[in-house]
Amino acid sequence: MSSRRGPGADTAPFLTQADNTEDGEPETEPFLEERVRTPGTDRDPVEEQVEVVTGITYRHSVIIVVILCFINLLNYMDRFTVAGVLSDIEMYFGIKDSSSGLIQTVFICSYMVLAPVFGYLGDRYNRKNIMSIGIAFWAAVTLGSSFIPQQHFWLLLLTRGLVGVGEASYSTIAPTIIADLFVADQRSRMLTIFYFAIPVGSGLGYIVGSQVKEATQDWHWALRVTPSFGLVAVLLLVFVVKEPPRGAVERKTDRTLVHTSWWADVKSLMKNRSFVLSTFGFTSVAFVTGSLALWAPVYLLRSRVVLGTKDPCTGTVCNADDSLIFGIITVVTGLLGVGAGVEISKWYRKRNPRSDPLVCAAGLLGSSPFLFLAVACAGSSTIATYVFIFIGELLLSMNWAIVADILLYVVIPTRRSTAEAFQIVISHLLGDATSPYLIGVISDQIRKGKPTSYLWEFRSLQYALMLCAFVGVIGGAFFLATAVFIEKDRTKAELYARGLIQEEEEERIVVPRRGRSTKVPVSSVLI
Repeated sequence: MSSRRGPGADTAPFLTQADNTEDGEPETEPFLEERVRTPGTDRDPVEEQVEVVTGITYRHSVIIVVILCFINLLNYMDRFTVAGVLSDIEMYFGIKDSSSGLIQTVFICSYMVLAPVFGYLGDRYNRKNIMSIGIAFWAAVTLGSSFIPQQHFWLLLLTRGLVGVGEASYSTIAPTIIADLFVADQRSRMLTIFYFAIPVGSGLGYIVGSQVKEATQDWHWALRVTPSFGLVAVLLLVFVVKEPPRGAVERKTDRTLVHTSWWADVKSLMKNRSFVLSTFGFTSVAFVTGSLALWAPVYLLRSRVVLGTKDPCTGTVCNADDSLIFGIITVVTGLLGVGAGVEISKWYRKRNPRSDPLVCAAGLLGSSPFLFLAVACAGSSTIATYVFIFIGELLLSMNWAIVADILLYVVIPTRRSTAEAFQIVISHLLGDATSPYLIGVISDQIRKGKPTSYLWEFRSLQYALMLCAFVGVIGGAFFLATAVFIEKDRTKAELYARGLIQEEEEERIVVPRRGRSTKVPVSSVLI
């Protein structure tokens, strides 16, 4: 098993800052005083000491990450299974584009409204128990949504909204557990594994959904796949996952960090410019991916009907080739993009400490022209469209793990679940909760007054999807702004986690002077 310590790991001795240095010598935790190897062993001292602090072995920590990744995979499979059979749902319930977009919007709205609640609970109570209950609820509701009668479309919307309850309980908490198990480059690598599940799970949602529908000739069965795996996920959470102490691996001690009020947490996050700006940048990513996730398979189907290479969907089961191809593209670009983004950022960090937001900006700005070309070329060349989608999604996928890492290192441990929750609220409220419905409404408005034809069904959706390219450019600008503040905010969070800074003392650090201690501004130390 590889060492927990990466090439950029801190090489200073593990010393614990005293709670009070006004009187006497600083207190230290005995097992964290010296970074020396245990005689007769090749294990890294950081790995040994972190295991002592958390009470969880490195091997078990990796197993926990794999389990959390599996659950994240299921979450995104469930989300995009619906998109993979969207044409069938439209035919079954007899709905238009705006109503189709509402399916995803209702789910995201529920998800984002409840995220702050679970963020608050996740910062204060047992995270494993919260996730276990949430995943069990999600599996039950998802299974129930596959039995909705044809005349009750509103009931499908209600159940998709309730699915957001379970997913909010997981998404706000899981990354913070990873942050409490690993440090430095090892944390980045584990987050990379965790966030592979987003594009891979999304792609598998299209693939599994479309293929199960083809095999059973009934789209309802596509919604019954993930709930069965959800039961397995709950059992793994209950019997395998352990709860690590919050912030112990960064504070270099198992001493509990002091919690502040929820309102104090919110005020502090709003003053954290790196967190706010990166959240708005990620909102643009969510807007673009949310639009493509729901509408790309439908758009590709309509384009091929216009080109005459495929018959229009008139039966109860629509052709699923485009969902399958788009799913494969999403899986491949996700695997390549997430890993490439992290590795490029690590390489560039040796030359520029602002590498994370700069790589995110490059990914968004680079993806925008290719996504625009993908939409523009669909009416003339299917192959060119798929090529441009591949490149655009590859560049877009570079953001996922990096944005999560930015949040974890600019926010102190006791506020991370709350920060995750607020990032979810903002990114979904202005991103993928809005974009699917907005694209559908724009498409319907463009088509209004036009003759009913397959050409105008295609053109109206084409013009609506062009909005995504311009939103991507705006997101790139937000990440460029994040790069201005990232160093200062990261240093402040690290100093606070180590007990060297207290916010209630106006961000001043206790340092010795002439045998006694004094307090100096953080800026003096940073300079």
